[in-house]
Amino acid sequence: MADHKHGEMDIQVQEKTFDGFVKATTYSVIGIICLLVFIAIVNG
Repeated sequence: MADHKHGEMDIQVQEKTFDGFVKATTYSVIGIICLLVFIAIVNG
């Protein structure tokens, strides 16, 4: 079994994936909030 050395793995792809996930989640939450506000105003 190979020895594990902390901090040597290239994690650029994982960081880009996580950044994309955070952006998508943020935009989704903002969209859902806007939709709920719109529905509340229309049904008001």
